Amino acid sequence: MSTTADLVIALKKELKSAQMTYASLAQALGMAESSVKRMLAKGDMPLSRIDAICRLLRLDFADLARRVADSQPLLSELTQEQEKAVVADKKLLLMAICVLSQWTLEQITTTYRLSEAEGIQYLAQLDRIGIIELRPLNRYRLKLAKTFRWRPHGPVMHYFRDHALLDYFNGGFDAPGEGVLLVHGSIARSLAPAFTERLQRVAQDFAQQHLADQRLPEREREGYTLLLAMRSWEFEAFAQMRRTARP
Repeated sequence: MSTTADLVIALKKELKSAQMTYASLAQALGMAESSVKRMLAKGDMPLSRIDAICRLLRLDFADLARRVADSQPLLSELTQEQEKAVVADKKLLLMAICVLSQWTLEQITTTYRLSEAEGIQYLAQLDRIGIIELRPLNRYRLKLAKTFRWRPHGPVMHYFRDHALLDYFNGGFDAPGEGVLLVHGSIARSLAPAFTERLQRVAQDFAQQHLADQRLPEREREGYTLLLAMRSWEFEAFAQMRRTARP
């Protein structure tokens, strides 16, 4: 939800854009110019006053609130509590994954055993958690940045490690457009962050392509899951055969 202060900041931008002076605004509101200046400077006024200024600007209050919401910074990561709420219900987790892929409510309910009423209920929950902003006609705006990732040691990643990782790697990775690479080597520690950055760029490219391809007909698209990882690691069975423990 937009705070009153956020709405006032947006309102001041609209006043400037409309070239409406404080003097003319004060006259239209039947207030002293000094009172208007003080009210806008404090960033705190009744919603009824904000609505009155919107009418003077021929601006719908809902549009103002939407502009404020659209200007809010996007989340690159959820809190521990937000992720706990998502994994507490498998259907809610499914819904979260679907909205991350920008699916419509119709696509979700057509593909999965969810009624429209259930879908709306879960969209409302995702709105309360802070992942989306639910809009009229069950549309939504994703409040997550393109660089969004689940917390590395958070509830969602723990859930996927316990329940989905083996299922993922049980695949053959031999269909067109699929592949798996396992590369091992020793490199300078100073170079490792550069490789990690490259992996992050690949992930961002994939995410941006996903958004761009939403314009294509559904029959021309296929769902893929990209898994990228890099860490200092040795298979436990090999580590147990070492003559001395690694430092």
